[in-house]
Amino acid sequence: MICLVSSPTHRGRFITFEGLDGCGKSTQLEKLAKVLRADGFSVTVTREPGGTATGGKIRNLLLDTATAGLSPLAELALMFASRAQHMKEVIQPALAEGRIVLCDRFTDSSEAYQGGGRKIGSEPVLALHRLLFGNLQPDLTILMDSEVSASVERARRRNIARASDGSRAEHDENRFEQESRAFFGRVRQTYLAIAAREPQRVVVVDARGPAEETHARIVEIVRRKLKSAAKTA
Repeated sequence: MICLVSSPTHRGRFITFEGLDGCGKSTQLEKLAKVLRADGFSVTVTREPGGTATGGKIRNLLLDTATAGLSPLAELALMFASRAQHMKEVIQPALAEGRIVLCDRFTDSSEAYQGGGRKIGSEPVLALHRLLFGNLQPDLTILMDSEVSASVERARRRNIARASDGSRAEHDENRFEQESRAFFGRVRQTYLAIAAREPQRVVVVDARGPAEETHARIVEIVRRKLKSAAKTA
């Protein structure tokens, strides 16, 4: 596990949320941020791809349905280009200040979507991560597990709603949602393989129940992790 830079009060902590599109992770991340701030923590909320001005431009390219013919390797390279800038501008500075960073997606997404979904395989993804970030890993990853069909349908409905609302439809982000059920099945299985490989970091949360139950479970996991980390700091 990465040894983060200490602040005078506590070490920064890096917590990521992973899962299929439409599983509710963005909502749960924001709800957790409110709880942690009420607990007295300084919290930075961010997302991938994106998180910076440069990353936002890459996100628009990656998620736009007009981006046709993009090779899986080019897609992977763009994801990591956004991630490298995100790390430099947002994640590392926040951790150095002792903040809790809550990030919607990180390298696990690349392993699941490009490695599994696009059939590149895990090793090229992990090798690129090692090249750019060394042994840096999140302190905790919440993997929100959900049914493929329900999650993808929810993501498609969400994007249709955004497209019909001029105030929210800044960009087309439907490119991945148009993939097949088989694609998302591979993504889910890769996520579960990551969790089995790294149980000390990745905690699987069943996202199929009521949102408030999911929220309570996530808060319990995170508070336990932070308490444990405080004892060893």
